[in-house]
Amino acid sequence: MFDWENLRFFVAVAQTGSLSAAARQLKVDHATVGRRLSALEAELKLRLVDRLPRACQLTAAGRQIADLAQRMEAEAFAVERLARAVQAPMSGKVTISVPPVLASNFFASTLRAFSQRHPGIQLAIASEAQRVSLGRREADLAVRLARPDEPRNATRKLGTMPFALYASRDYAQAAQPAEWAFIAYEARLAGMPHEQWLRAAAGERPVVCEVSDITTQLAVARTGIGVAGLPVFMGDADPALQRLPWSGEAFSRDIWLVVHDDLRHSPPIRAVIDFVAEVVGNTFKS
Repeated sequence: MFDWENLRFFVAVAQTGSLSAAARQLKVDHATVGRRLSALEAELKLRLVDRLPRACQLTAAGRQIADLAQRMEAEAFAVERLARAVQAPMSGKVTISVPPVLASNFFASTLRAFSQRHPGIQLAIASEAQRVSLGRREADLAVRLARPDEPRNATRKLGTMPFALYASRDYAQAAQPAEWAFIAYEARLAGMPHEQWLRAAAGERPVVCEVSDITTQLAVARTGIGVAGLPVFMGDADPALQRLPWSGEAFSRDIWLVVHDDLRHSPPIRAVIDFVAEVVGNTFKS
């Protein structure tokens, strides 16, 4: 019988297409993935992967085994979720994946209140821009800014996060909209809805700088260099900023909570769901 752990590493290679990408997914080093893959091939006496300079290509046998292995992995995760769901005590660790804009600027401030309400539950907030897989237990539940569409997940809209244009209180061109310069995202994030709205608002007016995240946009706006499009809950709360008049198209992002259907009745998960729904609902109205 082959080592099941080696099969897990092979699945990661099959899903990501390279040893290095699989290593990042599994949070191990490149050599460990290569060693585990070679061990599985030796156990099965089959070549599963053709190792190219920058990628891994599955052999015909590798593709067949990958299909079976991914089904086995899905069932293994289902066993984990079932075991977690029937645990009754209000204790343990619950991981929630949250977009960076909400992780540091909103949810971090709620941890103390949650801990006081549920001292037996350790709430872990994972600030991640990439979508995580709840089916693979990469998180127990997730907050997202687009409506989730994965099968077997329960979803709930929590509220709406409106945006507005902001500049520092001493921004010299604040009263001269034609002279505004804008703070935008860097080119690789051009597809983000927020960035598309900001670029449309800027029109022919210049972009004075580009950064990679919204918290940095806020920090740059404080310097007086230009205009940023920020969530209202962040911009209005910053005494160094002023909201600028804007008659153009309004922009907002809906906030969704998603949890795998197998876990939503687990007492610790239910406690986190109720808390998140409460604190988000109090700040972001639907």
